[in-house]
Amino acid sequence: MGMEVDTKESVVELTEAENELYDRQIRLWGLESQKRLRTSKILIAGLSGLGAEITKNIILSGVNSVKLLDDKPVTEADFCSQFLAARESLGSNRAEASLARARALNPMVDISTDTQPLKEKAADFFGQFDVVVVNGASNEELLRIDTICRELGVKFIATDVWGTFGFYFASLQKHSYVEDVVKYKKVENSDKKTKFETFSIPTQREVDYPGYSAWLEFDITAQSYQRKLKRNGPAIILLSVLQKFRTTHQRDPNYKSRTTDLEMLRKIRDAILPNSALSDETLGVIFAQISPAVAVVGGVVAQEVIKVVTKMEAPHRNLFLFDPVTCAGSVETFEAK
Repeated sequence: MGMEVDTKESVVELTEAENELYDRQIRLWGLESQKRLRTSKILIAGLSGLGAEITKNIILSGVNSVKLLDDKPVTEADFCSQFLAARESLGSNRAEASLARARALNPMVDISTDTQPLKEKAADFFGQFDVVVVNGASNEELLRIDTICRELGVKFIATDVWGTFGFYFASLQKHSYVEDVVKYKKVENSDKKTKFETFSIPTQREVDYPGYSAWLEFDITAQSYQRKLKRNGPAIILLSVLQKFRTTHQRDPNYKSRTTDLEMLRKIRDAILPNSALSDETLGVIFAQISPAVAVVGGVVAQEVIKVVTKMEAPHRNLFLFDPVTCAGSVETFEAK
């Protein structure tokens, strides 16, 4: 099957400096993929430690531009993992505090900031990007933005980290990509013994990714899901609890009110799924964003953005969970209704 080639991809050419800077990447995923990166425009909303990690990886990949959006100030909690904001920036806007170090990562990428609240952004704002990545938002806001992105044909990723727990959800609509399909062929050597050699054939694929509503409408209490829940662990319950806490209290659990917040978390957990495997100990490790979890989840999210832009390899479909107990990632697949 023939490879898709966008018009903008056919005319863009890398400069000599870009070819030199991205030499390893070009050898890894090819010149055409690097050209696609070179023309892509990415929005990263929420410059927490997770946002900083995603930003770093996306900038280093060599995209065209990155917009950093955040209306919140730098707090002491950010210093657990937000390495783009200097300590002397305490109290200043997180996006603006991250700009200088972000630009220093790769001068060839156009990096800018926006300090307007995400909820005030209308549809035309999101239409200027190829991929929109949002963390730190409520389910209501994530659903609003995903609906806009799906209408505009913009790829959307929702993500977050609480303590040592993290997730992302990929809403990519109909996504086309190329993957190498391994084939085998018989060959005979000089001893006339049959052997098999492998070779790869680039193959075009298309997969339909459901919207964020597929996760919101999913019933984790369904009897048919309980066996899988026992096998995969309670991370998906924890995600439901934390998102419910954020929606109810318009904030995240805070280490300054740890005792009170833990009690509220336990009540939400017991209301969602009584006698679940989600322990009190696990609820105790979700305060502030911890660097190791940020590195893992941020690395995975950036990798998925690169897959989406380069159209090489299949992005995960579609909910990734990083379990704080096992320190392992898993993927839950949701179907569109």
